[in-house]
Amino acid sequence: MLCATPIGNVEDASPRLRRLLAEADVVAAEDTRRVRALAARLDVRIGGRVVSAHDHNEAARAQALLDEVAAGATVVVVTDAGMPSVSDPGFRLVAAAVDAGLPVTVAPGPSAVLAALAVSGLPTDRFCFEGFLPRRPGERARALAGLATEPRTMVVFEAPHRLATLLAAMVEAFGADRPAAVCRELTKLHEEVARGGLGELVAWATSKEVRGEVVVVVGGAPSTGGVIDDATVATVLARVEDGERLKDAVAHVAGEARVSRRELYDAATAARR
Repeated sequence: MLCATPIGNVEDASPRLRRLLAEADVVAAEDTRRVRALAARLDVRIGGRVVSAHDHNEAARAQALLDEVAAGATVVVVTDAGMPSVSDPGFRLVAAAVDAGLPVTVAPGPSAVLAALAVSGLPTDRFCFEGFLPRRPGERARALAGLATEPRTMVVFEAPHRLATLLAAMVEAFGADRPAAVCRELTKLHEEVARGGLGELVAWATSKEVRGEVVVVVGGAPSTGGVIDDATVATVLARVEDGERLKDAVAHVAGEARVSRRELYDAATAARR
C-alpha cells in the first residue's frame, strides 16, 4: 500500500493515512524517525513494525517486504513527503510486487508536483514531470536542449542552492521570456510562488537566499508559426480592462494559447492604439 504523506502542512494528512499507520502490520519508511514524528503529530500510534526502505536499501529490502505481503500482511510504504515512487523510494518495491503478481494499492494524497502545477498559473491540460535534472552543467544543458520544443507544461524539482543556476540554464535553453513559476515551501508557513519570465526569475532567485523545498514549473514551447488570432488579443485586452497589467495578461494568455509572449504583446499593444 503506497501512502501519500503531507508535503508540509500536517493537516493535509488523510483519515485513511492515519488509520493505515495505526493498523498496518509493517510500515516501510524512507526515514523511520520522520514517520514516527509524523505519527506523533497526528496523535496516531503506529501499531506494526517500522522498517527503513530508502534509495540505498530498497532493492535489498524488497523481497522481505514482498514475503510479508504474500503471507497476508498489510505493508504500508511512506516517504518523507508526498507520494512514494514519484522522485522518491517506492518504485522498485512496486515493480517487484507487480512482477511477483502481488496486489499493489494506493492511498492518494498530497503531491508537490500537482500542487505546484495548480498554483503556477500555467496551462494544466497537458504537462510532464522531469524530476531532478542532471547537476553537471553539460548533462543539464543537453537535457534542457531536448526539452526546448516540448509543448507541454514542465514540472521539475531542484535544491534551493542550485535554483539560480538551473533557471539561468533554462534561459539559455528556452529563452528569457518563457513563462515559469517557482513554488517554494508549498503548504508550509512561508509558502511563496514567484511567477514571470525565466529571465525575471533568475534575477529574483539571485537577489535573495532561497530556502526550503522548491518546485519549478515552466510553460511549454510556443506553437510553431506563432499565429495570434483576434480572439487571443481580445482576451488579453479584456484582462487589461479588468485591471490586470498588460505584461501579466500577455504572460497568462500566451501560456494558455501557447504563442509567443513577445508577438502577443506587440499585437495587443497595436490593438490598443
